[in-house]
Amino acid sequence: MVTLPVYDRNGAEVGTVDVDPAAIAPKISKQLLHDAVVMYMANRRQGTKKTKGRGEVSGSTKKMYRQKGTGNARMGSKRTPQRRGGGHAMQLRPRSFYYRLPKKAIRAATRMAIASKIADGEVVVIDSFEMGAPKTSEAAAVLKALGLAGVSTLVATGDYASSVYLSCRNIPGVSVAPVADLNALAVLQPRRLLVTKDALERIKASMTSAA
Repeated sequence: MVTLPVYDRNGAEVGTVDVDPAAIAPKISKQLLHDAVVMYMANRRQGTKKTKGRGEVSGSTKKMYRQKGTGNARMGSKRTPQRRGGGHAMQLRPRSFYYRLPKKAIRAATRMAIASKIADGEVVVIDSFEMGAPKTSEAAAVLKALGLAGVSTLVATGDYASSVYLSCRNIPGVSVAPVADLNALAVLQPRRLLVTKDALERIKASMTSAA
């Protein structure tokens, strides 16, 4: 069992909350976390690179000179890969790098990522991050009060919070996601995980029920 302090928007401790990482993920598999991170990063790849083959470059298909009697090596058209301006021999074509792990593996990796953050002391709990209107300076002040200024941070909210997202999107290294959208890569990539008290309760409820 891990006892985490709960802070307010000014950085003052206003209480504590108990979390059991083992209840979220009984064990942490580095191999599964690695596989999940590689999957998410592979799915981000656009795969749009392309080069031209010999059938796509400009130029005549006529044989450049007769094959025998010239003393030169035999040569085809000017489109061949051996000549400057010719097509590529090993042509690159657009491709998709997309693949998916089984759903159970993806969910287990998410639970393991959150449990590892809690066990490593990289989770900060705030009582509320609600904002009446989007204001980047206000969000930056809250992060500074919590000692997270200049630290890559994922802000996890209980539900979709557009004002929090709009306030944090221009702060370098800070991202915002509701509990329902958390995944292993999003949790592991930043150095800190800032969760609201409501979000932490949802994590405990959803993750333990799915275990």
